[in-house]
Amino acid sequence: MASKKQIILPCVVLLGGIASAIAFSSMQTPPQEKPEKIIHPLVEVAPINTSSLQMSVGSYGIVKPKYSTQLVAQVSGQIIELSDEFVKGGFVKQGAILARIDPNDYEAALIDAEANLAQASSALEIEQAQAHVAKTEWERIKNNANSTIPSELYLRKPQLAEKLARFKAAQASVKRAKRNLERTYIKAPYDAIIDTRSLSLGSVVNQGSSVGVLNAISVAEVRLPVADAELQHLNNNGIDAAVTLTAKVAGKEVNWQGKIVRSEGVIDSRSRMTYLVAQVERPYDNEQKPLRFGAYLNAQIKGKLISNAVEIPHHLVRDGQVAIMNDDKTLSFKPLNIVREYDGLVVVDQGLESGQSLITSALEYPTEGMQLRIDDDTLSQASTQLALKEE
Repeated sequence: MASKKQIILPCVVLLGGIASAIAFSSMQTPPQEKPEKIIHPLVEVAPINTSSLQMSVGSYGIVKPKYSTQLVAQVSGQIIELSDEFVKGGFVKQGAILARIDPNDYEAALIDAEANLAQASSALEIEQAQAHVAKTEWERIKNNANSTIPSELYLRKPQLAEKLARFKAAQASVKRAKRNLERTYIKAPYDAIIDTRSLSLGSVVNQGSSVGVLNAISVAEVRLPVADAELQHLNNNGIDAAVTLTAKVAGKEVNWQGKIVRSEGVIDSRSRMTYLVAQVERPYDNEQKPLRFGAYLNAQIKGKLISNAVEIPHHLVRDGQVAIMNDDKTLSFKPLNIVREYDGLVVVDQGLESGQSLITSALEYPTEGMQLRIDDDTLSQASTQLALKEE
């Protein structure tokens, strides 16, 4: 068994150690308490400036003539003349003679018709004279006749009607012969550019044979596909709207001004687009920048004018709201009336005012009334940009 001494001695040593530790701890100076420092989120802002915004709808298309005509021969014969302008790409005026069919047979037919007309005219005059004599004779003898009504045959009315019919037929034959003779000239129906030519000098054509294709240069048309949702941004669904057409000519970008004249009125079954038709007057008049048929164009159709509009990057809008920084550097959410979304931008016309600061940097957990901080240089730069825009 352990003695009392063996039990008491360890207890005394333990109590002594505890007392020493308490004495030393009481002698240490407590650490000085520091005030808690709160760091607010650092953000970037951009000034908001509302202004009137002219909406436009983009499209594209290929230039085509409003009128395109396939010329055909109206009479048969051999081509004996061919205009130097009657070549692919050549420009011709209205009424210009493009080719001539051999007229000899048609001149002979006209002479024959005129001769028949002369004979019919002579026979008609003789019959009219004979009818007059018959009528006079009847007037002289009617008092002695048993009947007071002469027969039409006696008055030569059937004979006169026959001669009159032959005379009119002869007139028609002359008219037809003159028309066929005139048709030996193949003429341009309007100011045009030659698209194709289907004959050569010495060719023999029949009635209905293709001669060539002409494109009118008075008006050019461009079919512009527009999504149904985009029509809401155009006045009157785009009818009568101005349109700017853009293409490259000789490596340089060139613009033309046109006008939307009509809608095709249906939605294309494949593309689900509505087609608007733009027209450009006299596309080839400007020799420096002709609007050539077949050219591919980009188009901007002038749309509605939006007041107090602001364009905001799409990624800054969440649930129809954006975050702004107030004058006291707190965060607020502003609900927006979104008018349009396009090209990564959102157009709004309600919810924001000039002078407000739009938060453009990302925040992990933004909350209403959150205290923010901003770099002084950034704030100064934003204020300068706003002042320049207002000027």
